[in-house]
Amino acid sequence: MGSWDAIAAAISRATGAPFRVQSRQAVGGGCINAGYRVVDGARAYFVKLNESSRLAMFEAEAAGLEEIARSRTLRVPRPVCHGADDEASWLVLEHIELRSASQRSMRALGLGLARLHRVTAEWYGWSRDNTIGATPQVNTPSADWIAFWRVHRLGFQLRLAAENGHRGRLLGEGERLLERLPVFFAGHAPGPSLLHGDLWSGNVAFDEAGAPVVFDPAVYYGDREADLAMTELFGGFAPGFYAAYDEAYPLDPGYARRKLLYNLYHVLNHLNLFGGGYRAQAERMIGELLTQA
Repeated sequence: MGSWDAIAAAISRATGAPFRVQSRQAVGGGCINAGYRVVDGARAYFVKLNESSRLAMFEAEAAGLEEIARSRTLRVPRPVCHGADDEASWLVLEHIELRSASQRSMRALGLGLARLHRVTAEWYGWSRDNTIGATPQVNTPSADWIAFWRVHRLGFQLRLAAENGHRGRLLGEGERLLERLPVFFAGHAPGPSLLHGDLWSGNVAFDEAGAPVVFDPAVYYGDREADLAMTELFGGFAPGFYAAYDEAYPLDPGYARRKLLYNLYHVLNHLNLFGGGYRAQAERMIGELLTQA
C-alpha cells in the first residue's frame, strides 16, 4: 500500500534535503495502520499508512503530537509530514530507536505524565476532533466535564454500539448510567488537563537514554484520571510509575470508582472496533457502576 515515490517527495519537501526510499521494513504492533521504517543512507523515518480517505486521522494525530511536544513534558516522535494520493494516506514521523523499560525509566514516565497533566486549558475537549483507534472522537469544547463525558464519550460510544447492533441490556443500562453520572463526581471538580488520551503500554516506550516516549495519542483536555485509568486497563504499568506520579501529583479521593467509568469508554470503543467478548465486559462494567450509583 502507498506511493513510496510520493512519500519520498513529501519528506524531501518537508526536510529540505533529497530523500529516496532505499529500503523499507515493516514494523508490527499496530492494528489500525501499517507501519514502516524507511531509510535513505543514514536518514531513517517511521511511516504510517492507511487508506486515502484517512488523511484527516493522520492530520489530527500530527496535531496531537505537536500539542504534547509543545508542553515540553514527554518526548514524542516529531511529525515530519503527512499527505495522501490515490493509493494511500501517510504520516511520516521522526524515527526513534526504542528500548524496553527500566525501573528508573518508569519513574521518569510517571513524573513526565504528571507534568503533562499540569498543562491546562480553559475548556474540556480540544480545538479539533480526532480518533480513538479508528473511531471518531468528538472534542467539541465544553465548560461542563460531566456533560462532555456524557455526550462526547460514553454517549457517543453507546450510540455507535446501537448502530452496530448492540442494543438490549447494553443500551438500556448504559442510558441509565448516563443519567446517574453526577453521582461519581460528588466532591470532584477536575480541571481540563492535557491528556494523551490513549495511554496504554502499547503506546509507550523508551529511547536509548531511557527517557520515556509516548505516541499514537488521542489528545484532548479533560480529567487527568482518564489517562491514569487507561494505564490500568490492560495489565497496568510498573509500580514505580504510579508511585512517581502520586508523589508529583496526588490523585483525588474517589479515583477508584471513577476509574471504571473512564475505562468503560475504551471497552465500548473496543466493542465497536472489534466486537467479540467486549460486549459482555462492557455490560459487566455498566452493571457494577450502576450498583455504585
